[in-house]
Amino acid sequence: MSAAKQEEANFGFKRVDATAKEGMVRGVFSSVASSYDIMNDLMSGGMHRVWKNEFVRKVRVGKDAAILDLAGGTGDIAVRLHERTGAHVTICDINADMLKVGRARQFDAGKSEGLRFVAGNAEHLPVPDSSLDVITIGFGLRNVTNIQQALTDAFRALRPGGQFVCLEFSSVTNPLLKKMYDEYSFRAIPWIGELVAKDKDSYQYLVESIRMFPKQEALKKMMETAGFARVTYTNLSFGVVAIHEGWKI
Repeated sequence: MSAAKQEEANFGFKRVDATAKEGMVRGVFSSVASSYDIMNDLMSGGMHRVWKNEFVRKVRVGKDAAILDLAGGTGDIAVRLHERTGAHVTICDINADMLKVGRARQFDAGKSEGLRFVAGNAEHLPVPDSSLDVITIGFGLRNVTNIQQALTDAFRALRPGGQFVCLEFSSVTNPLLKKMYDEYSFRAIPWIGELVAKDKDSYQYLVESIRMFPKQEALKKMMETAGFARVTYTNLSFGVVAIHEGWKI
């Protein structure tokens, strides 16, 4: 692979300078931060709540565990993790606006106890080696510039026996549903983004980023390349989303 290609990354369907993608993604989520949760409800018909509940059920630790929820700015997954395990959860997100919204929302809801919000990059986690029992990331991995590097750093940060769980939009397995899903995604979601968030372009990027994300088997292999063992994935809603799970043995 040439140096030029190594220095590029996908931003939706566009190829951009890899050093620019982080700022571009930050701009997307700064724009949509205040409407992020309501847009999730509208776009998924509330199904994101079902997917997230199934996601956190994969986490198998107790109240003394060290859990890091990556790209978890609004805190909705971290709250579920805390309620399920009793453990304190650190929310790590690269976007200060998402973290600000998350802190305020969970404080106002009386659910901020047991949560800690920190700024950090998924490719270089702000934690020591072998210091975490669980790392989760929900709907965030596709926005990372170098996905393989993020997986490798997650492996570094986990203790032996640690668990990595990823919830992400994936590849629909049913051909008829895939056609319908594509029509809905490209026609309806940017329009809803314009109507509710006043930002069509950011939601156009989000739709495109889903199509550019590695499919189920490809992501499984990437996790294994990073060092994870016993890697499995579970399709939800015919592959609209998938939960990938791996262990540091």
